[in-house]
Amino acid sequence: MFIGEYTYRVDEKGRVPIPPKFRSEELKKEGLILSPGMEKCITIYSLPEWKKLADSLTSGPIISSKLRKLNRAIFSTAFHAELDAQGRIMVPANLRQYAGITDDVVIAGANTYLELWSKNQWETEKAECQAEASQILETLEKH
Repeated sequence: MFIGEYTYRVDEKGRVPIPPKFRSEELKKEGLILSPGMEKCITIYSLPEWKKLADSLTSGPIISSKLRKLNRAIFSTAFHAELDAQGRIMVPANLRQYAGITDDVVIAGANTYLELWSKNQWETEKAECQAEASQILETLEKH
C-alpha cells in the first residue's frame, strides 16, 4: 500500500527519487510503469498493478471500439522505468511536460499506485480533494 506524500526535485537529467520506503526488491527487479494520469499528474504502477489494469481493460470476448480507444490512449503513452542505484527513475520529457513538472515535485501515495505531481498543481489538487472528501464519504455511507 502506497501512502503519504514526499517532496523532491527533478534533476537536470529528468530523474526523480522514489521514496525509500517504497523501494522494494520487486520494484528494483521489475521496474515501474509511468502513465499520464487523469488530472495532469503521472501515475506510477508496480508491474503487478499495471498487469491488473491491463487485464481489466482486455478481459472479455469482444473489445468495443471505445475500449480499444482507451487502450490506445493508455498503453501508447506508458513507459517502463527502472530504479537506478540511487533509487531514482527517469521521467520522460513528454510526461513531465504533460504534468507541468519542471523542478519541485510531490510523489503522493494513492493506495495501489503512486502519483507524481508538480508541487504547485499538487497543492491545488490536495486542497480540492480535502474540501470534497467529507461530501464524498457521506454519499458512500448512504449506499
